[in-house]
Amino acid sequence: MNNQLPSTAQAKEQAKRLRKKMTEDGTPIGHAKSLELIAHQHGFRDWNTMCTAIGNRQPNGWAVGEKVKGTYLSQPIEATVISISMVKPGWFQLKLDLDEAVDVVTSDRFSNWRKRIHGTVGPKGQSLENTSDGKPHLHIDLG
Repeated sequence: MNNQLPSTAQAKEQAKRLRKKMTEDGTPIGHAKSLELIAHQHGFRDWNTMCTAIGNRQPNGWAVGEKVKGTYLSQPIEATVISISMVKPGWFQLKLDLDEAVDVVTSDRFSNWRKRIHGTVGPKGQSLENTSDGKPHLHIDLG
């Protein structure tokens, strides 16, 4: 079994690429079949078993004291994880201590600097909440 498990989103993306490649090669397969093949590739009996294994683990690098990079309200950040808790499989509440405070206001007339932030991020490392221009409030790089 491969010890480096992808996130659920990454595994689904692998399945999508596999399905597309097999169709191009003249052997079309369905969505469910491609998910099963990806699970087998990672050493699991089936897709559901793999999803359970993925959902029960904390993403690499997301541990108390670890450094993370990403964006908060469209501004680049580097931070230390202060606390982490699983909200549901694949979704984590993170509390971060930023290396440098960021101004979360775009106005030239006043500022609001933040050094500690918190947010809930999903399998793709981003929050559900978005700014008015469609960017996630919090995005943590998964790589």
